[in-house]
Amino acid sequence: MKITGHELFLVAPRWLFLRIDTDEGISGWGEPIVEGRAETVSAAVTELFDLLDGADPLRTEHHWQTLAKAGFYRGGAVLSSAMAGIDQALWDIKGKAYGVPVHELLGGPVRDKVRVYGWLRGETTAELVDSAHAQAGAGLTAVKMNPWALVDPLPTPAAVDRIVARVAAVREAVGPDIDLALDFHGRFTTAAAVRILPLLEPLRPLFAEEPVLPEYSGNLRRVVDSTTIPIATGERLYSRWDFDPVLRSGIAVAQPDLSHAGGVSECRRIAAAAETHDVLVAPHCPLGPIAFAASLQLDLAVPNFLIQEQSLGLGYHPDSEKLRYLVDDSPFHSVDGSIPRLTGPGLGIEVDESAVRRAAESPHRWRNPVWYHADGALGSW
Repeated sequence: MKITGHELFLVAPRWLFLRIDTDEGISGWGEPIVEGRAETVSAAVTELFDLLDGADPLRTEHHWQTLAKAGFYRGGAVLSSAMAGIDQALWDIKGKAYGVPVHELLGGPVRDKVRVYGWLRGETTAELVDSAHAQAGAGLTAVKMNPWALVDPLPTPAAVDRIVARVAAVREAVGPDIDLALDFHGRFTTAAAVRILPLLEPLRPLFAEEPVLPEYSGNLRRVVDSTTIPIATGERLYSRWDFDPVLRSGIAVAQPDLSHAGGVSECRRIAAAAETHDVLVAPHCPLGPIAFAASLQLDLAVPNFLIQEQSLGLGYHPDSEKLRYLVDDSPFHSVDGSIPRLTGPGLGIEVDESAVRRAAESPHRWRNPVWYHADGALGSW
């Protein structure tokens, strides 16, 4: 079997899909994307295909090593994300060629279902509480929220009280049987995180995600030591080398993104490295159905999996606009907050190529918001 070509599709709301074709009629799909830098990643994918045209697609590890290390300059968000989408598509081809889901090629399933969580949406506490009621009422057993939007470098006592009160209101809404995760989104300074995390402990969050920016990962030990709340991070780390010092800092949950951190191949290795530190894995995935399917395949195969992020409205109000890229979305149907083991070959989904092509006729130009503090200084979104 040989790779004969590839196509890239910029599709709403902010995604980039990749299709790799072969001479035996088997095609694989991947999702290489840096949110807000889709065109840049697309160019990187095209450059990398100079190393893949005419090659055997089943040599997934050989291709990963070549794509990651053949160039003099290595790593980074763009290159790692370009590789990630290619790697997903190659695993999809391999699974289809052998007639098995990807997790079977990773050693077979270690669980029968994958627990998922949903986002809470809203600008106000009341809106977040309403969203929490809806998510819990739809059967999800875990939800995640941002404690606040723009946070001052050292928030005032009143601002801290408002943050704690907002989280407390959501905790009261969902009750003790629903897990509540907090996404700090890198918006807090180390000092602010250390100040506020102990105040949130009585609300018993599932974890606190990205309490500091990744460039301050050296401060994670200080953050971990300041609180009993499990600390999670990793969406902006792109390799096992990036994760190595973070895993040694005492975090509880690693969150590699299968569309950023080198795909299925590298995230499997990151999960194995995490296991040696008694760190759980909860893959980051605020992306589309291809990235989500790849994440589920990994989740089914790694013993230290905790829970899977999804932004497709599963279990709540399934987003038909986001799921329209699938011929059949039934593989993603959740039961009691979990998705049963995927059984289809490859990534376990069938992409609706016609729907993708129609959407790509109106390519997006999504860019992340840019926030400024009251004094005009740049803030963290």
